[in-house]
Amino acid sequence: MSDRSYQPDPAFAGLGAEFADPVEPASFPAAIPRYWNDRWAGEVGLSGLDDAARAAHFHRFEPLPDNLEAPLALRYHGHQFRSYNPQIGDGRGFLFAQLRDGRGRLLDLGTKGSGQTPYSRTGDGRLTLKGAVREILAAEMLEALGVNTSKIFAVYETGEQLHRGDEPSPTRSAVMTRLSHSHVRIGMFQRHAYFNRPDLIEALMDYAIAQFHPEAAGGETPERAAKFLKAVCAAQAKLCAEWMAAGFVHGVLNTDNLVVTGESFDYGPWRFLPSLQMGFTAAYFDETGLYAYGRQPESVLWALEQLAGCLTLIGEEKSLVAALMTFPDAYRAAIYEAWLRRLGLQPLDAASDEAFITAFLNFMRESQLPFEAVIFDWFGGMASEKRAMAGPRAAAYSNDGFSEVLEGFRARQPRRPERLSHAWFARENPVHMVIEEVEGLWAPIAENDDWSAFHAMLASIGEAREGYDLADGRAGFLPR
Repeated sequence: MSDRSYQPDPAFAGLGAEFADPVEPASFPAAIPRYWNDRWAGEVGLSGLDDAARAAHFHRFEPLPDNLEAPLALRYHGHQFRSYNPQIGDGRGFLFAQLRDGRGRLLDLGTKGSGQTPYSRTGDGRLTLKGAVREILAAEMLEALGVNTSKIFAVYETGEQLHRGDEPSPTRSAVMTRLSHSHVRIGMFQRHAYFNRPDLIEALMDYAIAQFHPEAAGGETPERAAKFLKAVCAAQAKLCAEWMAAGFVHGVLNTDNLVVTGESFDYGPWRFLPSLQMGFTAAYFDETGLYAYGRQPESVLWALEQLAGCLTLIGEEKSLVAALMTFPDAYRAAIYEAWLRRLGLQPLDAASDEAFITAFLNFMRESQLPFEAVIFDWFGGMASEKRAMAGPRAAAYSNDGFSEVLEGFRARQPRRPERLSHAWFARENPVHMVIEEVEGLWAPIAENDDWSAFHAMLASIGEAREGYDLADGRAGFLPR
């Protein structure tokens, strides 16, 4: 590698053969580069790769130097819409490499659409190009809005024609690589509990503690198990609060789609709210609204209960229950912090902050104004009053129903008023990644291979990320 900051560390392989299966990547007929994440390539020492090296490592998946010798399809089970499925695992992806960033944090490079594995069942192991485009848009938008999210690292169109039942077929194919802090799913613990392997549960837990939750280190196994569960509860509470404040609906909160680091990943039928609707669902097949916007905290807690059940094989039930019950208070604190951060406001005290955010959300629900637009208008509170009252939604802010919210803005100082001089806030409307926007970006790609609107949107999302700067000038939200 030409970049001296590249730090390989294939730590997961050290867990042994019970956790993953070596696999061969698919051989694709074409390698058309469609996306490369320059920002995050620099963070992990891969910015020096030329076009040929990028294709070698992220299309053909030739091993990175001193990294995993072969890709690993990870083993896991999971509850899918609360029905347990012991037949799953990495069916169209694998762990390709692990490396550390400049702050010493262990990161994974994992794939989607890279071919069949022992867990593919009847699937072809492929990914549609549209699916890859949607994942890029979700991850970029979530990062801009302050959500701890995986990053889409590279996408290649692969020249195959795929047939899918939920979109026009045949359709174009792609292979995608994501950068994330971890792929240790709750479903991994479930698999080892299913086979009654407390030794493997403990080994996986200790790996996760060492790499992601050092605050849970120390003590006998039952004590570590309770501390680990508490740490995962806190991380998931924070993530769920960030989803809610971003107006994001993940769509498929199965236990195999939740990782112990509290990081959002694997974007399938996601949606952003057009307006505040607690019952809004993302997946067309979520007929009961199990994973609706307003039920996401409940769904995350249910998944954490399954993790707690697995840990009973190595822990003590009373202390695990106590750790699990920290989630409600952790979420309660996180949701108000998440909303205040999204609005660019400093907190006052817990009671008044709760009353203010409640009033704000009541206004959002009753007015049915565009979700993202209201936050954009009032980012920084009263420092944005002149801009908001001159904008396209000014009439709604003059109504009596907004008066309590306005008082809340008056009582709070902006966190970083200097952000409001950024060019992002000279716009009339923000980027709002609703489904109509996504479909509008895909249409010219599908019809004419015209990527100009897609790249323009990425530039706008980048401007939003810089304008809001919800990472407070740090490299981003991956990982904490």
